[in-house]
Amino acid sequence: MLYQQIARNKRKTIVVLAGFFLLISLVGAAFGRLFAGTAVGGVIFALILTLIYVVVIWGQSTDVVMNMNHAKEIHSAQEAPQLWHVVEDMAMVAQVPMPRVFIIDDPSPNAFATGNDPQHAAVAATAGLLQMMDREELEGVMGHEMSHVRNYDIRLQTIALALASAISLLVNFAGNFWWWGDGSRDDDDDSAGGVIALVGSILLIILAPLAATIAQMALSRNREYLADAGSVELTRNPQGLISALEKLKNAQPMKAADQSSSALYISDPLRNARHRPFWDNLFDTHPPLDDRIERLRHM
Repeated sequence: MLYQQIARNKRKTIVVLAGFFLLISLVGAAFGRLFAGTAVGGVIFALILTLIYVVVIWGQSTDVVMNMNHAKEIHSAQEAPQLWHVVEDMAMVAQVPMPRVFIIDDPSPNAFATGNDPQHAAVAATAGLLQMMDREELEGVMGHEMSHVRNYDIRLQTIALALASAISLLVNFAGNFWWWGDGSRDDDDDSAGGVIALVGSILLIILAPLAATIAQMALSRNREYLADAGSVELTRNPQGLISALEKLKNAQPMKAADQSSSALYISDPLRNARHRPFWDNLFDTHPPLDDRIERLRHM
């Protein structure tokens, strides 16, 4: 059953990433149509800009993400013994190299993993998580993060973050060009088809960031369920992660979490999980904690 879920999630991941590239191409076409009169030129520009952006982020993703979230690296067990040893144990069981370890000085309990691959991975935990969780619960959380590392989820999330950021960059570029430029086009097509194309291009540029967020949400939700199952596989103790997720339901939003990397965390760092209506969860990057707990109880 677990391996079938892995296969399904891999297929969904390919679809989501293909959707990202299609959206980037459409935004580029809209940009080219509005400001240069050529959709093809806009697509080429958008794809080249995205490739450069992805390469830049790829080369320094760990440090960039950790700096955005104000995380401080620890270099030995003396600085945070329990966290260090739990990460070391989970890495050994998952058969991946020991990742770099960071602590975020925030009272809200949370954690995430990032990096390009298991050889260049890093995990971060908040001070609140270390204070709130006992050893078994911390193992459940770090088992979850190490599953992200082992399954190469960190690579996919890094790519998704870069692609979503590239879309935002293109949209901001179009907005600035529109306001500070003259907003004119090379062609003077005043036909009905030309007007429809113009309006469609503007709407596409406006709605593209929302579409990118939805794509990130779909990618992240699938991976969170799989990482929960992976944590149980590593720890052989579903109750540890269940208890940890129960505590996370009462967590307050973090003070310094970066919004663009919020999908990396084990639970949404920007919103309280309790007392929220059903429809308020529809556009979250994380599945509801109650659903995750229920799945773990039936494993």
